[in-house]
Amino acid sequence: MSSFAGASDTADGFHNPARRSDRSALIVRWFGWTMLAVMTAFVLNNYLTYWHDLPGVAPIFGGVANGAVNMALSWLQMLVYAAFVVAAAAYVLRSPAVALRTDSAKMVAINSFIIRAAFFAVLIVGCVDATISFLRVEGLLDGLVGEALSSDLGRSQFRGPYLHMPLIALSVVLAAFSRSIGFIWLALLVVAAELLIVIGRFIFSYEQAFMADLVRFWYAALFLFASAYTMWDEGHVRVDVFYAAFKSRTKGYVNAIGSVFLGMSLCWTILIIGMGGKQNIINAPILSYETTQAGFGLYVKYLMAGFLGVFAVSMLIIFTAYLLEAAADIREDPGGRSMSGSAAH
Repeated sequence: MSSFAGASDTADGFHNPARRSDRSALIVRWFGWTMLAVMTAFVLNNYLTYWHDLPGVAPIFGGVANGAVNMALSWLQMLVYAAFVVAAAAYVLRSPAVALRTDSAKMVAINSFIIRAAFFAVLIVGCVDATISFLRVEGLLDGLVGEALSSDLGRSQFRGPYLHMPLIALSVVLAAFSRSIGFIWLALLVVAAELLIVIGRFIFSYEQAFMADLVRFWYAALFLFASAYTMWDEGHVRVDVFYAAFKSRTKGYVNAIGSVFLGMSLCWTILIIGMGGKQNIINAPILSYETTQAGFGLYVKYLMAGFLGVFAVSMLIIFTAYLLEAAADIREDPGGRSMSGSAAH
């Protein structure tokens, strides 16, 4: 009798749409959180490998180690991936009743925190660096901070770790207490910085390299950091020939496929090409604290290389949230978002 009951339960598991629906939601949630877990482990291992001279995981797969080969350390770094993946699976399995849209909202909240921190970082670092460059070019910095510190501030290898990094840490703290992203203010600051260049050049015949550097620094941040926010709010300009007429479920399929095969693949391409080695296009400028050729410009070129990494991470999080939202639309779960007025953002 118990055997017959067990067979009935098994059959019910295959034929009950509700159970199949719950299973599909778990699979999508597991995929999404695993994607973010692997991304986090990749970024953390990149930091451990190239900032702390660990060998990396490449030797495990027959690749070249960063420095001396140490298989024990390589396997420890591989365990970082395993730990994050297991944590993601444990979260999903221990919270089977959590809705797809709820997890999607959590991912958006995580992304918002990262972008808020990045916004405050470029705001504070830009203002402080521009002030230092102005004082240097006018010969006022020695009198304010002393000749030794003034000389140190003229070296990117000092200004980066001892000035920029503490300011970035402060930005993370500010982001924890602020709930406003502030892209409108950053756009206003770009306009104000450009206006100062125009006024200085045509009225006072005064122009310095740091002024143009500041505009580029803030504009690059505005474009790259706001992309994920705009993506989530459907604010990008899009040409809809067929999509606008699709039903909600069909849009869900389109968004899900696009998120995985177009969005996520692009983000991983940027991360791997940019951070796959010490000399890659993101790692190399950051590790050397690269600056522009102008001696009295801003010392932030290496941070602008890091903007690409922030862009890829933030967009990967948003594409993952988008995938969960699309899966919820396919399942016709309640609570779908209405995008009728989002384009105004």
